[in-house]
Amino acid sequence: MELKDFISVAGKSGLHTIVGKSKNNVIIESLKDKKRFPIFNTNKISALSDISIYTYDEEILLSELFDRIQKKYKKEAAISHLESAEELKKVFEELVPNYDQEQVYNSDIKKVFQWYNILHDTDNLIIEESKKEESKEEKKESSADADKKKEDSKKETKKEVKKEVKNKK
Repeated sequence: MELKDFISVAGKSGLHTIVGKSKNNVIIESLKDKKRFPIFNTNKISALSDISIYTYDEEILLSELFDRIQKKYKKEAAISHLESAEELKKVFEELVPNYDQEQVYNSDIKKVFQWYNILHDTDNLIIEESKKEESKEEKKESSADADKKKEDSKKETKKEVKKEVKNKK
């Protein structure tokens, strides 16, 4: 799952995308209500693609966690971030059984489910596999087009050679 286009801004709820840049600020747009506003270099901005979850073994990228959530909930919305902290922890432990409980706070778990549901509600959850399948289909189409162009080119060349031969006679 690709999350490179989505950002979180400290002090602003929800997720945003960058729509413009200027000398002193960045214009962002909310995914939910599509409102645009400037963010200055004093604001803390986090790209979702850079966020990871600490475990005792390694770090898990947020995109990988979203893939797990998507498989668990069969591409439907996940548990609401408004549920109790115990319920959210229980579900989170099913997804990441060895997460570092000292470094991953309840607020982090809440944000994960909130962000997932925002991306789900705005149809921005795209599985890597479907992208791979699309690119395979595009490659097949482009190779078929290339083969056709080669054949057409050969036919054109043959026609040109025949014209030249006729003209020489």
